[in-house]
Amino acid sequence: MKCVEQVRSRAAAMLAALGMCAALAPAAATAAYPEKPIRLIVPFGAGGTTDILGRVLGQKLGDALGQSVIVENRPGANGNIGSDAVAKAAADGYTLLFAADATLVINPSLYRQLPFQPERDFAPISRIAVVPLVLVANPAVKADTLPELVKLGRNGDSRLDFGSAGAGSMGHLVGERLNRATSMKMTHIPYKSGAQAIADVVSGQIPLLITGLAVADPFLKNGKLKAIAVTSGQRFPGAPTVPTIAEGGVKDFDSPSWYGLLAPAGTPAPVLEKIHSALAAALQTEEMKARMVELGAWPVVDSRAAFAELIKQDTVRWSQIIQAAGITVQ
Repeated sequence: MKCVEQVRSRAAAMLAALGMCAALAPAAATAAYPEKPIRLIVPFGAGGTTDILGRVLGQKLGDALGQSVIVENRPGANGNIGSDAVAKAAADGYTLLFAADATLVINPSLYRQLPFQPERDFAPISRIAVVPLVLVANPAVKADTLPELVKLGRNGDSRLDFGSAGAGSMGHLVGERLNRATSMKMTHIPYKSGAQAIADVVSGQIPLLITGLAVADPFLKNGKLKAIAVTSGQRFPGAPTVPTIAEGGVKDFDSPSWYGLLAPAGTPAPVLEKIHSALAAALQTEEMKARMVELGAWPVVDSRAAFAELIKQDTVRWSQIIQAAGITVQ
C-alpha cells in the first residue's frame, strides 16, 4: 500500500512539473521574441503612399527589434485581402499589418460583408503616421481661399466637381463631410487612381481634388495646382503656408488620414508591448521624423488602448457620413 502511495505521489509531482514546464514555455518564447524574421503585410500595391511608409517603418522597426522585417504586398479589394491574411495568421507577433485608416474604419460601412472584423480580429499596437489631405484646385478656379470657395459652391450657377481616388476613399468622404459642414454642393467624381484624378484637375477637366499632400506637392510647386486648405487640425510643417479648413471658418474640422500597426487578435500582451516599445524608439529619432515629413506625414505613437479607441470612434464617425451621403461600392 505504501509503495502504491509513493508511485501516486511521484506521478503527481511529475504531472505538476510537466504543467509548470508547459506554462513556462510560452513565457520563455515571449521573452526571446523575436527569434526569426517578421512579416509586415502591406495590403496595397508597391509604390503607393502606404507601401512607401510601410517600407520605411519596416526597416526602422527591424533595427529597433534586432530582427529583419520583411515587407509583403498583398493588394486587392481596397486593403481587405491583405488585412484578412493577417487576421487569420498565427497570433505570435511574426505577422503584422500596416493598415490605412480606410481599411479599418471605412470598409466596414462600405462592404456588406467583410472577411474580418477589425475590432474582433486585430490587436491594435499604435498609429505610426498622420497624413494631412489637401483640397487643391485648378488655377482657373475663381477662389483662392476656402471662404471664397464656399461662396462659389453655394452659388447654384457654379458647378463644383471634386475628384478622389475612388468611391469610399478618404478623399471622397472628407469632401462629403465638407459639403455637410459648409452647405456647399460639390459633386464627387470617382477615379480609379489618384494619378488619374490629379491629371484631370491639372488639365482642367474637373476643378477640385482632395488628395494626399505629398501627391499634390510637385504640382503645387510648379503652379499647375493651387492649395485651398489642408484637412488636418493644424498646419503641416512641410507646407506651412497652406491654411487648415478650420482656419477657413469650419470650426473643429480635423480629418487627416492615418496609418497604423496591428497584430492578429490573441497575440500575447508582452509581445505587443515589445513591438510598441520598438516602434516608439524608431519613430522618435530625428532621422525618422525628417523622413516622415518628406513623405507628407507626421510620426505619431499612441498607447495601445488609445489606438483601439480611435478605431472605434472613427468607425462610428465615418459610418454616419457614408449613410448620410448614400455611398456604396459595387
